[in-house]
Amino acid sequence: MLDRISLILVIIGALNWGSVGLFRFDIVSWICGGQGSVLARLIYTVVALAGVWCVSLLFRERDEEYGRA
Repeated sequence: MLDRISLILVIIGALNWGSVGLFRFDIVSWICGGQGSVLARLIYTVVALAGVWCVSLLFRERDEEYGRA
């Protein structure tokens, strides 16, 4: 379950960065009232932690995902 939540957060972060790169529009900053707001910084931190968690997905064996270790 944690893998799926992390992956969803990473996808949201990627979409946000895509909007920054293509349109110079930071969705998180817009929703939260600026990049420096506490809520925006919390969202950026949670997305970053999800990205770090997803790195572990690269090094797991495929059978482990399905409970057949």
